[in-house]
Amino acid sequence: MSRFWKCAGVTALLCVGFMFVNNTSLLVSKTAGQAIVLAHRGLSQQFDRTGLTSETCTAARMLPPTHEYLENTIASMRASFLAGADIVEFDVHPTTDGQFAVFHDWTLDCRTDGKGVTREHAMTALRQLDIGYGYTADGGRTYPFRGKGVGLMPSLDDVLATFPDKSFLINVKSNDPAEGRLLAAALAPIDAAQRGRLMVYGGDAPIAALRAAQPGLKVMSRGMLKSCLLRYIGYGWTGLVPSACRNMMVLVPVNVAPWLWGWPDRFLERMAQGGSSVFVVGAYHGETFSTGLDSPDDIARLPKAFAGGVMTDEIETVAPLLKRAPQGDQSSRP
Repeated sequence: MSRFWKCAGVTALLCVGFMFVNNTSLLVSKTAGQAIVLAHRGLSQQFDRTGLTSETCTAARMLPPTHEYLENTIASMRASFLAGADIVEFDVHPTTDGQFAVFHDWTLDCRTDGKGVTREHAMTALRQLDIGYGYTADGGRTYPFRGKGVGLMPSLDDVLATFPDKSFLINVKSNDPAEGRLLAAALAPIDAAQRGRLMVYGGDAPIAALRAAQPGLKVMSRGMLKSCLLRYIGYGWTGLVPSACRNMMVLVPVNVAPWLWGWPDRFLERMAQGGSSVFVVGAYHGETFSTGLDSPDDIARLPKAFAGGVMTDEIETVAPLLKRAPQGDQSSRP
């Protein structure tokens, strides 16, 4: 019996040793680099996030503005890159005239002087709206952006033509598989190099349809992310990367990251070898709404010299903390 327990003890030590050596970041040769910064919504007006629901009009609870930019506009995207963003996220909706409008909300009533479901309008009509119409920081007494947002809603084609060498994350707002096919068709004509700088995330159904039509795109849905992380937590200690984690965008909550095998450098290396890009987001506590890393305290939770991706809603605050230099006309990377 004693020999059995000795053998068992040695085996256990060998297993622990293997798991340590196979997952420690100490043995990963680090390359010099900085965090890749993803500006969620670009440079945008912030709002009170207390008690948010899917029906909340965030423009009506805007915080006092500190800049002039509105999300999902060409000006906001340009300012985000200049502020240090490597990638800018924006939202799209198909329109009745076969285009994609770049706009956040499912309906027009909150932010604009229009009415109804965004996708039930033509792009020609959406361009005429004032997208700054509904923003107020004082309960409706004043509207500082009213009249300043007329004609500022761009199309997907506008964005891609304006920034041919920049990287973007596109958010599909529905769970309609037809939208995935439409987006695949819209992206098919662009240059392969430009398409390679794009990532797309959204509902499971449209993302599955998009991936089937454009298998080279990095994509992500909630179902894909859950499948990837659960499998990796289950057997990633072996060094094997689940097929569910390949060629995708991997969002990792900052409080979940330390539980991932090989975090940070070994994990980043494995995901990169699988063709995937990793971005750390705000802490997950079971809430529906995602957050970025938006404050000095948030950034302090990252590993030292972190060279993965970071998603933020506060690009102007976070970029300097990550020592990003202005990008100017330099190309960014996904």
